[in-house]
Amino acid sequence: MKNFIYLSLFAVLAIGLSSCVSDDVEVREEFYYPEELAMLQQTLDLPEKPLDYNVVLPQHLSSSGLFARNINKDMATLGRVLFYDKALSSTGEVSCASCHKQELAFSDNKISSDGVDGETERNSLALGSVASFAAYYGLDIFGTFGVPFMWDNRFGTAREQAKAAFTSEVEMGLTIDELVNNIENRAFYQPLFRRAFGSTQVTEERILSAVAEFVDGLGTFDSKFDRAAEKSTDGFNMEVNFSDFTAAENRGKEIYLESCAGCHSSVFGRPVMNAANNGLEMQYQDEGIGGFTNITSDQYTFKVPTLRNVAQSAPYMHDGRFATLEEVVDFYSDNVADHPKLHEFLRDESGQPMRLNLSSQDKAALVSFLETLTDIDYLQEVRYSDPFK
Repeated sequence: MKNFIYLSLFAVLAIGLSSCVSDDVEVREEFYYPEELAMLQQTLDLPEKPLDYNVVLPQHLSSSGLFARNINKDMATLGRVLFYDKALSSTGEVSCASCHKQELAFSDNKISSDGVDGETERNSLALGSVASFAAYYGLDIFGTFGVPFMWDNRFGTAREQAKAAFTSEVEMGLTIDELVNNIENRAFYQPLFRRAFGSTQVTEERILSAVAEFVDGLGTFDSKFDRAAEKSTDGFNMEVNFSDFTAAENRGKEIYLESCAGCHSSVFGRPVMNAANNGLEMQYQDEGIGGFTNITSDQYTFKVPTLRNVAQSAPYMHDGRFATLEEVVDFYSDNVADHPKLHEFLRDESGQPMRLNLSSQDKAALVSFLETLTDIDYLQEVRYSDPFK
């Protein structure tokens, strides 16, 4: 079903042939019927024309193998409302955004997030840690897998992750039937579904597709690092000093490329590896990926995240044990444990844990570099923000 108001063919011909009609006739495209817009704007701060959610990756990311796709703005608009709607939980107090706050790069500032029935088992991963969710995950629209998500890598698409959040007894606590019913009972969803899918029918597939479309439309690549990388005249050579960086930031970048990029990526596109044990301790309470797969080799390994907006997403690690970036740097400098599953990249030539042994000055420089990964506009971007009045 087309969602625009068209002049009929007869009317178009009549306008073209009539000498009585002014040349100044305005043909206006309408996205919502007037009564729909009035109903929407009673509850939601949405513009008359849906915002654009297309992601255009800069060259230093697209040349690294990431690629974006067209985002349906009507589906993403619906997904944005679903993402922020607390009525879509059993208590009416929790939404997707409760654990993924925009100002925190869509992470949470708690060790474990509050759900409808207690706290989540792990620290909330920052959705804003990746340049483009669609490019990072893979194409949700085809159900294909990119890099898996969650600390135990159990989900391959944003659609899967959204369903798990809505139906988790701890997180949002609804069955799919209850989720559909809650949405059907909120009249403002009708024009949003009509625009997104051509009818007002609410289904599980449509709900999850819309949330995934919104999440896939998140894009963060306008940090100080990205601007400097894009300006580089040396083929995006990350090893050269960036002219817009301070001496400390360039020194921190040098340390990062030497000691961290082998796991986390040099341009912060996709991580080099999907999972690893990083020697947090000798005795883990959480089996990580192995607890999900029941594969011995996966035990005590966890997702390797990318680090965009990392300065905004404390606390850190799967259990939120580090409150600051300084604590994280101290750990890698001095305290990596000799766990049997410690990844080989974190061992030296003799097989011992590779601790960076950084000076206090170099520790500060590495933190300074990590702070250049913050995309201020992303943290404030209206199209990603809470639409409820």
